[in-house]
Amino acid sequence: MATDIATGWTECEPVENKGKLAVFGALESVRKRLPFPLLGIDSDNDSEFINAHLLRYCEAERITFTRCRAYRKNDQAHVEQKNYTQVRRIVGYDRLKGEQALRQLGTIYGLLRLYTNGWLPAMKRLSKKRKGSKVSKRYEVPGTPLRRSIESGVMSEEARHEFDALLRAHGPMRLKRQLDTEIEKLWGLPVGRQVPVAVSS
Repeated sequence: MATDIATGWTECEPVENKGKLAVFGALESVRKRLPFPLLGIDSDNDSEFINAHLLRYCEAERITFTRCRAYRKNDQAHVEQKNYTQVRRIVGYDRLKGEQALRQLGTIYGLLRLYTNGWLPAMKRLSKKRKGSKVSKRYEVPGTPLRRSIESGVMSEEARHEFDALLRAHGPMRLKRQLDTEIEKLWGLPVGRQVPVAVSS
């Protein structure tokens, strides 16, 4: 899974294994789908990210590459939150096994991309103040990742028109019904639980 902190835009990509080549391929797929340029990657400390292959790629493409601090999970709070709402709540905690499960998970993530980025508004915290035992928080007006991407000016017109066309073809209720149907298909597959995991960056 990849999450843009500024807009909340989230992309999920299933991978067959956690090898660096599989993860690198997933990262390239995510980058092609992003409606704005990929300027930087902040990953966790797993070897599928911290390797010379990905470092060379980032240097060649002029992408800033940083990582979280070891044993500090809160450094990845934004993506961990999305990992729960976008992956765990949808397909659970089990790993799946088999090519058919991998394809089905890809179908689910494709629908989820439209549903969450185009139709689901979310709040972003502007500030947090503590006065004694009282904590007060201020939030901006709820907005979808699509809206934030447009208002910030990072989304190209071509990407906007392309995504708008997809949203017009799939209303929120229709998308939700499709998602439920595809999730039922996933859990109905005659395979063991063991494979696709979400890419985190």
